[in-house]
Amino acid sequence: MNQKLLFGMSALWLVLLSCNNKKLTEVVEVPLPSKEDKMVIGNPEDVKADDGAFKMLALPYGYEALAPHIDALTMELHYSKHYLTYTNNLNKAVAGTELESLPIEDILKKLDLNNADLRNNAGGYYNHGLFWENMVAKGAAKPKDTLALAINRDFGSFEAFKTQFEEAASKQFGSGWAWLVTDKAGKLQITSTANQDNPLMPNALIKGTPILALDVWEHAYYLNYQYKRKKYIEAFFNVINWKKVGERYEEAIKN
Repeated sequence: MNQKLLFGMSALWLVLLSCNNKKLTEVVEVPLPSKEDKMVIGNPEDVKADDGAFKMLALPYGYEALAPHIDALTMELHYSKHYLTYTNNLNKAVAGTELESLPIEDILKKLDLNNADLRNNAGGYYNHGLFWENMVAKGAAKPKDTLALAINRDFGSFEAFKTQFEEAASKQFGSGWAWLVTDKAGKLQITSTANQDNPLMPNALIKGTPILALDVWEHAYYLNYQYKRKKYIEAFFNVINWKKVGERYEEAIKN
């Protein structure tokens, strides 16, 4: 990790939403240790959202588990600051409405795109939950069984899929996500979305059930990789939980 980046600042201002639209911008102030301080990484089990309809997904590993591919400090800030904020803001947005009783997927599918507060926070909540479950400390290098066959069928090979997915993530301008989705016909497709949008939303160019998500917002990688987004994308393939992705695929083609 770049120590100059960590200790050269007294605080880090991490932008959750696009700076290009001031109405949608939300900033989280995250204190960083000085040179004299010892950096202490917390425990994800200690992070609790405010009371509300939606709960935070319990992180299925420690902050340090994915290192060196995704460092512990990035994971802590990402989970305990960004994800927590999206969860709390989503609960505020749906409080006292009929949306409180709906699954998050239904909220996203029926979303009023003009409701920027709900759009960004519901998207941020759902997207991050999928992202956390997509990763594991020691996973298989490639998918197996049904998902492996489907990838070969729809992309020609795993290597061709990997190239296309990395390209989609690299070419997503600014903040956003890269996705592997299952469409209505059961075919696998790769797409990307801006900000906290996702393929469940009415405006998606390629609609489908997400089974794999990669966060390419700068807060997901900048502490460790700085401007080298491509290195982060390549590293992501070392921590993909292909077992979980395969389960999501099999569930999607049943419905």
